[in-house]
Amino acid sequence: MSHPLLVLSTCPDAETAARIARALVEERLAACVSRIPGMASTYRWQDEIREDAEVWLLIKTTRDRFDALRGRLVELHPYEVPELLAIEVVDGHPAYLDWIATATAR
Repeated sequence: MSHPLLVLSTCPDAETAARIARALVEERLAACVSRIPGMASTYRWQDEIREDAEVWLLIKTTRDRFDALRGRLVELHPYEVPELLAIEVVDGHPAYLDWIATATAR
């Protein structure tokens, strides 16, 4: 079984988040992408402190699909440097983990 990953990213608005989420699922790069609106981010960019509203993406995928997902997300994303963090899932409901593997199989 391929190892499951939870990938985190942010988007500037709901429309961008929905477009990226749909593409990742349609292309079997993700089993599911949860979109969480209403997030506020404070960050340093180009030596300025900025504050923006963002939509958080929780992307469920596998280690086998991560490289392709990373390339596609960067391609689709409007940010010059999009957030992209992968967290290994060490355990979970076996049926759900199997579903992630099946949903992302090529």
